Amino acid sequence: MRKMNFDSYKNIVFERRGRILTATFNRPEHLNAASGDMHREIARLFVDLAEDPDSDVIVLTGAGKAFSAGGDFELLLEQNENPHILHAAVREAKQAVFGLLECQKPIIGRVNGDAIGLGCTLALLCDIIIAVDSARFGDPHAKIGLTAGDGGAIIWPQLIGFARAKQYLFLGDLIKAPEAAAMGLINFAVPADELDAKVNEFADRLAASPPLAIRTTKILANMELKRIAHSMMDAGMAYEAMTMTSEDLLEAIAAFREKRKPKFVGR
Repeated sequence: MRKMNFDSYKNIVFERRGRILTATFNRPEHLNAASGDMHREIARLFVDLAEDPDSDVIVLTGAGKAFSAGGDFELLLEQNENPHILHAAVREAKQAVFGLLECQKPIIGRVNGDAIGLGCTLALLCDIIIAVDSARFGDPHAKIGLTAGDGGAIIWPQLIGFARAKQYLFLGDLIKAPEAAAMGLINFAVPADELDAKVNEFADRLAASPPLAIRTTKILANMELKRIAHSMMDAGMAYEAMTMTSEDLLEAIAAFREKRKPKFVGR
């Protein structure tokens, strides 16, 4: 394994505690929504984490009030206006999802606040998801005129079944952490002052476990999920790319900024 180059990351920061490595999305002033630069970093993050020789357990979290609010509107507008940026973002989204699924180390999602859109997908693809009880989970792609193609349509049905998954993917409603835990979307919802203790408890237990057995068990558990992802990601990202150039997306962004209800036209 090669040494990880932390200095190459500008929007994600890292901290070690023994064999436990924490990666923190670090755009708190933007609720950790992904800019173009951050999106590119997320695309390679999980490959780097997998190759890091000094860690056996990964904790993924966000700085400030949110885990991640997904992709920021400026990035969406850039993708709408520039095909080459859109094509690169499609490739990056696939790299992020498959990188996370292929990472053999156990990943704990420390969800310190809202996990929305791509941020929600990344959280739900973690192996153990522990959220502060005030956090909310949601995928509002369709709500703003986009196909939920970057992983949401893959992971939600596997966790809560097709009926409820389609309900939340179609409407983009947000689910509070205690309700998410009750329906099996996440593992635990805990008070804010208990979050670190709960995360550390599981991280320490995993770090003390036989690494080879944990990693090979994760490989087996993820095989079907990877098969599903391989069968869906290309189509999902193609549909999302198609809707990324839609009038409905521009209308949704304009309506949000103007604090009014959007008027969608279906194109």
